[in-house]
Amino acid sequence: MKQIAKRAALAATTTLALTASLTAVTEADAFAMNKVDCGRSDFVQVTWHDGGVGYSPDLCFANAGQVLLPGGHAWIHRISTGNNRVQWFGDGRWQPADGINKWTVMTFPNNPGGVRAEWIRIL
Repeated sequence: MKQIAKRAALAATTTLALTASLTAVTEADAFAMNKVDCGRSDFVQVTWHDGGVGYSPDLCFANAGQVLLPGGHAWIHRISTGNNRVQWFGDGRWQPADGINKWTVMTFPNNPGGVRAEWIRIL
């Protein structure tokens, strides 16, 4: 009987340790992306407005992940990717499908209001 209790305790301890290690290893970093002060060319820089008059201050981001744009939506006029691959979420999908390459400046001159986006993501 003592041997069965020892095995059960060992199995429970092993299961707990395995669960804890898997949780630590597989925690999502989807929201690790953070807003930073603009000024470095390697950061993502987004020129946008929220539908009001004029442009809002540029937003800059670092680290992989995704972030909800102010108000849950924005009109993007320019994206400078810096040392990152970037996508935006608009029209129900991530765009462009493969992301915008590093060190690229993308503008939307043919769409006077910009491109409507809800999220921005660094791949």
